[in-house]
Amino acid sequence: QVQLVESGGELVQAGGSLRLSCAASGRTFSRYAMGWFRQAPGKEREFVAGVDWSGGRILYADSVKGRFIISKDNAKNTVYLQMNSLKPEDTAIYYCAARLWTVIMLEHEYEYWGQGTQVTVSS
Repeated sequence: QVQLVESGGELVQAGGSLRLSCAASGRTFSRYAMGWFRQAPGKEREFVAGVDWSGGRILYADSVKGRFIISKDNAKNTVYLQMNSLKPEDTAIYYCAARLWTVIMLEHEYEYWGQGTQVTVSS
């Protein structure tokens, strides 16, 4: 079983930057594609960014393209989400999730989920 723990969420002003981390348990992290999802108040959870097992395929939601960068460090069993030029609409609980091999945007395809970390962007 894969256990995921997010960290790094905090209050930040619009235009600022934040880096989220997701640490994974186990020794097979390199097999997994990792995704970042977020859920804003009153909204459904949505895909933000994802990277496949090798780092060779990366997907971003249109809303964050050009502002957010996902990266995967297999040596540290950690995936990161660097968030730049933050906007109030980025305010949400951010979750990391894992599935084997291939990155995809569909929430239901991810088997393992972290507990989430709160990101609040003030205007």
